[in-house]
Amino acid sequence: MNPVGELLGIDDIQLDVDVPDKARLLQRLASLLARRLHLSDAEVLESLMAREQLGSTGLGHGVAIPHARMPQCNAMAGVFVRTKFAIPFDAPDRKPVSLFLGLVVPKQPIERHLQLLATAATMFDDRTFRDTLRACLEPRTVRELLEAWPDSSTPGKAATGAGPGTSDI
Repeated sequence: MNPVGELLGIDDIQLDVDVPDKARLLQRLASLLARRLHLSDAEVLESLMAREQLGSTGLGHGVAIPHARMPQCNAMAGVFVRTKFAIPFDAPDRKPVSLFLGLVVPKQPIERHLQLLATAATMFDDRTFRDTLRACLEPRTVRELLEAWPDSSTPGKAATGAGPGTSDI
């Protein structure tokens, strides 16, 4: 299984979340991630906001991967949020975002963290994958979709990790 599929459980997926803007979205992600890591919402929010100040984590095509490295955590945590309405997120293509993968990783990078980010970027680069995520009605279906993505870090798998759809990020 790929690193994103390994990281997210059904409880880590929220669909059609109603948030009006980037600040509220980051608050929501921080709350969800803090609960998983047993940290305070404020600590996680501060880290996510600090990372966003370095540059938007928006990828384009309605996708963002807000993430932070935190010395207080010793394990990776992630959540997937699909918003009810796309919100401005300073993405490079200037399009609003509705698909968010929020991540917190330990301060010291390890190979698995890099694989996680690479896999996520490749997944969200696939137009068919994004469209399917937008059409999912249940967190379980999203989980199955994320889990099914091929793991390019496993020997014998395609080096690109590309799925069946069209890449355009």
